[in-house]
Amino acid sequence: MGDSQVLLGPADIRRLAARLGVRPTKTLGQNFVIDANTVRRIVRSADLDPGDVVIEVGPGLGSLTLALLEQGHRVVAVEIDPVLAEALPQTVAARAPGRADRLTVVHDDALRVTSVPGPEPTALVANLPYNVAVPVVLHLLAAFPSLRRGLVMVQAEVADRLVAEPGGKVYGVPSVKLAWYAEARRAGPVGRAVFWPVPNVDSGLVAFTRREPPVPGVPREEVFAVVDAAFAQRRKTLRAALAGWAGSAEAAERVLRAAGVDPRARGEALDIGAFARIAQYRPLVTGERTEEHGEGAVAGPRGDDARGAAGASGM
Repeated sequence: MGDSQVLLGPADIRRLAARLGVRPTKTLGQNFVIDANTVRRIVRSADLDPGDVVIEVGPGLGSLTLALLEQGHRVVAVEIDPVLAEALPQTVAARAPGRADRLTVVHDDALRVTSVPGPEPTALVANLPYNVAVPVVLHLLAAFPSLRRGLVMVQAEVADRLVAEPGGKVYGVPSVKLAWYAEARRAGPVGRAVFWPVPNVDSGLVAFTRREPPVPGVPREEVFAVVDAAFAQRRKTLRAALAGWAGSAEAAERVLRAAGVDPRARGEALDIGAFARIAQYRPLVTGERTEEHGEGAVAGPRGDDARGAAGASGM
C-alpha cells in the first residue's frame, strides 16, 4: 500500500465516521483533521528523533496516528471515546499493516493517565481538545519526566497564552507553568478548513523542549502555589496578592524583597525564575515550611483554561 493510501483524506474520514456511527461532539472537543498535508506538517514540525516514543492524546479516527506511524515512530494513543479507541487499531491494521505493531491504544482520560504500557514516552504530539489543552499538557509533563519535547495543536488564543512572555496581556498561569517545564514557541498557524467539522476559531501549533527547573531543589508544587496566588488577583500588587500565601502582607513583602522582587510589581511582570525564588525564600524568611500542594495545582491552572473531560479525540 503506497503512502498516498496510508493517510486519511476527507472522504475516508466521513466514510469511517459513518461506519462507526460517530458524530463529532463539542462536549469532547472533537474536530477531525481531514487534510493529509496538515498531519504530515505536524509530524515534520515536531522534529522527532527516530527512537522517540510518541504519546498522542485524542487520536480520534487516526489521521495524525497514521502520519506518525508512516514515519516509523512508536505511538501510544490515549483516547477517551470507547468507540474510537476500539476502532483505531483496526484502521491502522487496514491502512498500515506493517506498522500496526508500533501502536498502543490506551482507553482512558488523559488527565488520569500516569503510566502507559511499554517504553516511557519521550515526545507529545497531539491535536488537543480545545477545552482541556492546558491542563492536559501540564499534567503529562508532570506525570512523564521522560517527555523531552512536544508539538501540540491548540486554539490560537491558547497557543498565544502558552508561549507568552512576561509583561504581555495574555501572559498568565499557563505561560508560567509551561515555562517551568519547557521552552515553548509558536510553530505556525493552522487553517480552519483542514478540520471536520470546521471550527469557529483559529488554531496554532506550539512546540516545546523540556529544560531543567530554573531554581534547583525548589518543589514544583510550592512554585505553582505562588503562581496561582499571584494570578488569582492579578490586578493587585504582589505584596497584596501573596498575603494569604505568606501569612500576611508584611510577610509577603519580606519574602519578595529577599527574593529580589519589587513588592509593588504584579504577577504578570515576573518570569518563572522569579516565582521560583519567591517560593525558595519563604521558609528562609518566615521560618515556616510551605504547605504541600497536590497535583491539582499542576493540572488545573486557575482562571486561564476551560475544564472538561480530557483525552477526547482531536483528530
